[in-house]
Amino acid sequence: MGDMTELKAREDKLQGTGTSMLRKEDARFIRGQGSYVDDIQLPGMLFGALVRSPHAHARIKSIDKAAAKAVPGVVAVLTADDLKPVKLHWMPTLGGDVQAVLADGKVCFQYQEVAMVLATDRYAAADGAALVEVDYEELPAIVDPKKAMAPDAPVIREDIAEKKEVGHGPRTHPNHIFTWEAGDKAAADAAFATAAVTVREEILNPRVHPCPLEPCGCVASFDKGTGALTVYMTTQAPHLVRTVLAMLSGIPESKIRVVAGDIGGGFGNKVPVYPGYVVAIVASIVTGVPVKWIETRIENISTTGFARDYHGVGELAADADGRIKALRFTALADHGAFNSHVSATKFPAGLFSICTGSYAIPNAYARVDAVYTNKAPGGVAYRCSLRVTEAIYLIERMVDVLAQKLGLDKAEIRRRNFVQAEQFPYTTAFGWTLDSGNYHPALEKVLQACDYEGLRREQAARRADPNAPTLMGIGLATFTEILGAGPTSVCDILGIGLFDSCEIRVHPTGAAIARMGTMSQGQGHATTYAQIIATELGLPASDIVVEEGDTDKAPYGAGTWGSRSTPVSGAATAQAARKIRDKARKIAAHLLEVAEGDLEWEIDRFTVKGNPSQWKTMKEICMVAHTGNLPAGMEPGLNAVTYYDPPNMTYPFGAYLCVVDVDKFTGEVKMRRFYALDDCGTRINPMIIEGQIHGGLTEAFAVAMGQQMPFDEAGNHLGNTLLDYFLPTAMETPHWETDYTVTPSPHHPIGAKGVAESPHVGGIPCMSNAVIDAFAHLGVTHMDMPHSAWRVWQKCNELGINKRQTP
Repeated sequence: MGDMTELKAREDKLQGTGTSMLRKEDARFIRGQGSYVDDIQLPGMLFGALVRSPHAHARIKSIDKAAAKAVPGVVAVLTADDLKPVKLHWMPTLGGDVQAVLADGKVCFQYQEVAMVLATDRYAAADGAALVEVDYEELPAIVDPKKAMAPDAPVIREDIAEKKEVGHGPRTHPNHIFTWEAGDKAAADAAFATAAVTVREEILNPRVHPCPLEPCGCVASFDKGTGALTVYMTTQAPHLVRTVLAMLSGIPESKIRVVAGDIGGGFGNKVPVYPGYVVAIVASIVTGVPVKWIETRIENISTTGFARDYHGVGELAADADGRIKALRFTALADHGAFNSHVSATKFPAGLFSICTGSYAIPNAYARVDAVYTNKAPGGVAYRCSLRVTEAIYLIERMVDVLAQKLGLDKAEIRRRNFVQAEQFPYTTAFGWTLDSGNYHPALEKVLQACDYEGLRREQAARRADPNAPTLMGIGLATFTEILGAGPTSVCDILGIGLFDSCEIRVHPTGAAIARMGTMSQGQGHATTYAQIIATELGLPASDIVVEEGDTDKAPYGAGTWGSRSTPVSGAATAQAARKIRDKARKIAAHLLEVAEGDLEWEIDRFTVKGNPSQWKTMKEICMVAHTGNLPAGMEPGLNAVTYYDPPNMTYPFGAYLCVVDVDKFTGEVKMRRFYALDDCGTRINPMIIEGQIHGGLTEAFAVAMGQQMPFDEAGNHLGNTLLDYFLPTAMETPHWETDYTVTPSPHHPIGAKGVAESPHVGGIPCMSNAVIDAFAHLGVTHMDMPHSAWRVWQKCNELGINKRQTP
């Protein structure tokens, strides 16, 4: 064994797990050498532009294509009638429903796809789309989910009005989609009946949109000679999309290639299959030439996967000391005109049942009713795992409401209800088994770092001053996430298990290539996967190439969403590397003429126990594996493929603190301080983790402080441009302070849990709690998001605190 300096030098050379290595993929992006879907140019390519409905609910009486066809460069105008001969005018959704590809006799939301114009350039296509004349008969629209199941409510989905169920159990109304229940209602009701204290609040999570930098689009290219279809697409899940396309088109899956390339952000928005993709594919099959469709920003915000739109009621029951005895939650979920929510088949309301959070709540019950409305479909997670943001927002708001009623400090009530460290693995009242956690030290570390007691004293002094121009709010959030979708026993999409994969090929010189079933949209996969392999195989991360996103190259995987890359594909990567290392051990034992059990692994080589001067480095073994002198009967090469189906989800956690100052006269909220402590288990690349946290907190800031997709009563979208929809820039974004603890997952091969979604999930309730805490001494228990200056000013005006004192 070498001295510590030599060992450290070898370890540093690898740049493996735990190293803040610069991202390998950044150089080409900085040079402008990324390759996005809209960069793709193919010979003879046509361009598609969609005609969309101006109405939220209307019958289509007629479609006149003549003026559009007369535009120079326009080749064709496709409608539902043109798709019917190939039976592609409707398509299955990821929520188990069916959705019109192009409106079939009726539109059910504003901007629904009605026709696609094909032309030799995008300008001619746009000109043609503007000239397609559609005669509509407008119908009454429903935008309020609370009115969707009224006896006299207009029927939105006439195509399934008589169906008793649409994939998730019995329906009670033509606009009803499903009822989902979890927990033990009788036990929860009994706990409420005997509780010393109960609290109840209406909790709204407004409709928001992930709004990635790059909108959605595709280039579809069908080769009539071979019958092969290639689709370049903005997708977070290439293999799942390939399977859906095979189901849709009838083309054998082996003849479909989906290539994701570079993606300018996703956040869940690029998981679904959108009608524009399908029409472009049909158009390429019919014309025999490639077809490109790229949506506009307005189309992206108006029609692609939204998030939230949960209208709920939360309740907690507790004893007089604030120890929670039961939780109840009921909600109406607005799914828009088609149920295309991305959710696991067995969990139509997603993973909302993680809503007990970090607390040992013995009894719990949740019920969600999903309904159709005349809004765009396509609900996605938006940087969270299938409704986890809504779940954590509920519990963290309700814990604050309970503390306020009991007159308890917000930190103290959390201490009293945490799952204790010795209780892990802990099974919640909803049946989830939290793998590991250590909540108390995390909270105390944050409180001490921010001088929580000092902040409360400052707040008390501010409240005692009637002339203070600002209100001070202190928000806390202690959360437990659920990541790593996941175990096929509980998670699937359209029946396909959510396992993931890794294939590693090691070359004779010790360089390697790894291919995964995930798809990066900025997470740094090319770096972090390489670092995992570097640690496991003793090969420098700089010599390891990572490829994703091409279904002809990568093994089948469920893609990147729900913060599943590290928990699932990262585990597959480690296991594939370990298969290779096991084979390398056999080769080293053969070369050193010792038994395998006589060898020890040391950073980048195998050494002989008791004789550390004898070793074989991994690079030496790589060459031998390809040149001979192998143990008898051993195949040459060092390659491995692993498919990993996790035994459980992973459960990262965190403790956040936020301090805000609210201007009583303008409603402006200034975030003075935000301190985020995350525990994501084993930390692969601390610098990338910090970047992920900064990004997640910025999106949390956007949701809590400004994002909302409003509609008028006729279903008109009132906020579908970047003039209206809040995307914070560097000017508005606060300064983020980050911290961490490390509690490894006991079932993950390297102990990692995932982190990218945690700051979004925990940041939103923390910020909201801070704003509401500023008004708590005035009797306010809840304020709905977003906490924009206008909405906060309205609360100040309602309370009469925005009147300036005259001298």
